Amino acid sequence: MYTPGPRIDRLWPEPALGLELEVALGSLRLPPPGGPRPVVGLNMVTSLDGRAQIRGTTSGLSSRTDRRLMRWLRAPYDAVASGAGTLRDSGLWPGVPPDLADLRVRRGQSSQPTEVLVAGTRPVPVDATWFGHPAPRIVIVGATSPLAEPDAPPLPEGTELLVAPTDRPAPGWILAALAARGIGSVLLEGGPTLNASFLAADALDEVYLTITGKLLGTDALRMISPVSGGSPFAEQPRAGRLVSVHRAGDELYLRYRFTPADPPDEAWP
Repeated sequence: MYTPGPRIDRLWPEPALGLELEVALGSLRLPPPGGPRPVVGLNMVTSLDGRAQIRGTTSGLSSRTDRRLMRWLRAPYDAVASGAGTLRDSGLWPGVPPDLADLRVRRGQSSQPTEVLVAGTRPVPVDATWFGHPAPRIVIVGATSPLAEPDAPPLPEGTELLVAPTDRPAPGWILAALAARGIGSVLLEGGPTLNASFLAADALDEVYLTITGKLLGTDALRMISPVSGGSPFAEQPRAGRLVSVHRAGDELYLRYRFTPADPPDEAWP
């Protein structure tokens, strides 16, 4: 059943005020694949001074409208991926509500996106609530993760384990493994280290950024950590193209595209 969403203003393009969120955003069409790998989006929220956490989580930064927007952004994607650090720090709730689940089914998708957890070598809390979500789950770990040991206990039912050949699963390997399972699009939701690895691999096609009207002045994590070993874009930044700007109260919602090709309908006008 459709539930009207919060009201937001569309600032650009085609300005309009007081629209329902779903009307303002329309049907989010993803850019076409630029190659064999899945399309990759990144969704994050930050303070005005660029911090992606308050008291160790994003919950104090995100508003009700932003949380609805987050779920709306998940709807067209085949999978939603997060790092294990986010699971350890604040838990993961990567699904969509019933109205968006119905929308996905009408589009020919599964009712819920596949939930993907990316870990390195540290233990994964297998008793976390995330493992009980009613959605397909994939856990990707590094070669020396405790979960990769021959005598490791099995993961909860409904969870597929993938072991990368390296201690830190590389974005290219992750995307190839997901593509082999029929996943054509992935939405990243942090944390900053996972985001940095995909940037370093030049594997970001869209960025959805919520900027809140809050100043922290802390050393909290940013949306993308410094790239380990140095960023390939330190001197020639990766340039994105602004697609749309929306607002609700003191929050701004920005969408950038980082692929050269555009679909015939720009979408999310």
